Amino acid sequence: MPNFALEKKAGGRVAGVDEVGRGPLAGPVLAAAVVFPKGVPRRLARLLDDSKKLTAEERLAAFVALRASGLAEIGVGAASVAEIGRLNILHAAMLAMCRAVARLPAAPDLALVDGNRPPALLCPVQCVVGGDGISLSIAAASIVAKVLRDRAMVRLALRFPGYGWETNVGYATPYHRDALLRLGPSRHHRPDFGSVRQLILALDAAD
Repeated sequence: MPNFALEKKAGGRVAGVDEVGRGPLAGPVLAAAVVFPKGVPRRLARLLDDSKKLTAEERLAAFVALRASGLAEIGVGAASVAEIGRLNILHAAMLAMCRAVARLPAAPDLALVDGNRPPALLCPVQCVVGGDGISLSIAAASIVAKVLRDRAMVRLALRFPGYGWETNVGYATPYHRDALLRLGPSRHHRPDFGSVRQLILALDAAD
């Protein structure tokens, strides 16, 4: 279970930073940064974990508790499909993390970033592999990023029906792959990604 040890050791304002959405065929990549200036009470800490280990209901409960507690400062940033295409997914994810940290109400003294690649932040950065299972701040960021990106994809599903984004949130499920063949790619699909690229190449060849 994640704890607050890294934050306590660092002292000062420590932001946990994580992103979600590198793998999907469609939609933006989204990042969150979370600072707990006064620590994390036990009742809230019990709800926080790597977002991938939580059910959708558990993630939502943790997200609501975070927002309602008034104890977390939250910044959110995204990179669009166009930016993913222009920069590649790695650099787009780094851009989203930079935007998330920049949208915190005050700059952190240190950013704990999930993974092994540091974004170009204006504060010191410590990369933490598997950080969403180690640091409560990173776990909180992973939950915020996941909940908000899923909500964004559900909203897009209303405008671009048929791809199943309300359930697959842009990932390459069999239904989503079949829908690509039936409907073709939308402007929210990533043209350089897997099935999308193959379909575009096949359509180009047919033309």
